[in-house]
Amino acid sequence: MGYIGHHGVATLRRYKYSGVDHSLVAKYILQPFWSRFVNIFPLWFPPNMITLTGFMFLLTSAFLGFDVMRLRVLFFTNTLILPIVNGPTEGLMLIYLCHFFTFFTGAEWWAQDFQKSMPLLGWVPLISEIPVYDIVLCLMIAFAVIPTIGSNIHNVYKVVEARKGSMLLALAMLFPFGLLLAGVLVWSYLSPSDIMRTQPHLLIIGTGFAFGFLVGRMILAHLCDEPKGLKTGMCMSLAYFPFAIANALTARLDDGNPLVDEQLVLLMYCLFTVALYMHFATSVIHEITNALGIHCFRITRKKA
Repeated sequence: MGYIGHHGVATLRRYKYSGVDHSLVAKYILQPFWSRFVNIFPLWFPPNMITLTGFMFLLTSAFLGFDVMRLRVLFFTNTLILPIVNGPTEGLMLIYLCHFFTFFTGAEWWAQDFQKSMPLLGWVPLISEIPVYDIVLCLMIAFAVIPTIGSNIHNVYKVVEARKGSMLLALAMLFPFGLLLAGVLVWSYLSPSDIMRTQPHLLIIGTGFAFGFLVGRMILAHLCDEPKGLKTGMCMSLAYFPFAIANALTARLDDGNPLVDEQLVLLMYCLFTVALYMHFATSVIHEITNALGIHCFRITRKKA
């Protein structure tokens, strides 16, 4: 299955990256470091190979993050705008600090009641018996997630209004992501074996690759200048949910016994999303390198 058409190939050849990073940490700390560190690599060393090397370190640390709302701003404004405080810089640094802090306190610190983990603030009413991770989650939603979403929607609105486009059509691009979230929540709620508690890792891995597929399709749509509307191809990663939810519903008819063992259904969900994402990634790499006449991990000398 091809992911890039003739129009997309022509657009790729004209594409120029545009991005602005207002982060103070990036400006005064990271960018000077990157400017010096890049000299370690010889000029013949391909940029994609540097990225792959970094990704291997990323796998070692078992961390991978996505920022779909930031991607939506890039999709509709054609410029990646990173504010003074942003996820790829300050957000990641905050996560690193949390891991560093956990090294000294132990992971159980986050699961304890607030008054036990923070005895000096145990007098604060209403939250003294709530686990720390619940409080942190609520604070992240209130002071990070909601403001970020609001800011990004506002930026998209300004661009759409300037181009006299449809804001409804712009927001419709969130539809597949909403379906993905709804599918996971409904399946988890109906699950006879409570997969969210018994097998969270498999569920998160499968959903992560499904999410990655949707993000990848949106990036590709931006690169190839596809129409800014719903793409049925984006919903391919959601095709498994009707079967999984229907199987969970059969347990309601047979004293809690699903038609197919749910552990097997969950494992097949992971395999399906991983295979779909890998097919997408390898196909797009092959199509882009062929269209531009380049290699992914090798720099070829121009003929004299």
